[in-house]
Amino acid sequence: MSLPIHATPTERLFYWGVRIFSAIVLLFLIAPILVIMPLSFNPEPYFSYPLSGISLRWYHEFFFSERWLTTMKNSMIIAVATTILATFLGTLASLGLTMTRIPGRTFIMSILISPLIVPVIISAVGMFFFFARMGLTSTFLGIILAHTVLATPFVIITVTATLQGFDRSLLRAGASMGANPTEVFFKIMLPLIMPGVISGGLFAFVTSFDEVVVVLFLASPEQRTLPRQMFSGIREIISPTITAAATVLTILSTAMLVSLEFLRRRNERLRGIRS
Repeated sequence: MSLPIHATPTERLFYWGVRIFSAIVLLFLIAPILVIMPLSFNPEPYFSYPLSGISLRWYHEFFFSERWLTTMKNSMIIAVATTILATFLGTLASLGLTMTRIPGRTFIMSILISPLIVPVIISAVGMFFFFARMGLTSTFLGIILAHTVLATPFVIITVTATLQGFDRSLLRAGASMGANPTEVFFKIMLPLIMPGVISGGLFAFVTSFDEVVVVLFLASPEQRTLPRQMFSGIREIISPTITAAATVLTILSTAMLVSLEFLRRRNERLRGIRS
């Protein structure tokens, strides 16, 4: 929201005061990240300020050492599989809860998004005992299913929010032109809600890629992910390679947020066109 042309001095003071305060809070939140990034270029095998020079040795170790490459590959496999499952299940759940009239819809929605409310450590303990009975601990399948449980609520929320502004008359118009329900969904509905689906998928990917608590309970050394490797590195031996990994993850997360913002604005433009 921009400042009105004929704003009073009080309104101008409030306008700039809120923005300055927001900038200070934002700087306070990202300051630890800004401190870590320069350390990733430190040539010394320990953390020190000021830097004695500039080196890419820790990025070289992160991208070319077998240990870090294996953890990155495991994280990508788990995150991609989780994204596919969570996006599919979350979109179906959103369609079922939004496009149909079913009793207890609010209660069902609260159950589906409950992993967002329950502490992760509680979910991890419950998943460990449940998956242990099914023989899914220390397997990629078990971790993928556990991450899907944690990531699906994000897809449900984003897709449901997109469906709230969906014009159902478009479905009736497609059916009146002779299209069957499958054609109506894939040719009319899915393209319009795709920004919400992609946004939910990105949230699911980030949730799985950054998750460490469930992995600590369910994974064996063969399923060691990048966050778990970083966690173990901090506990066992502090290596500047962790700062390089943290910088790469920060850049990846920033790119995801920029993509989400782009999709949100595109979705708003589509809603404006439809209205």
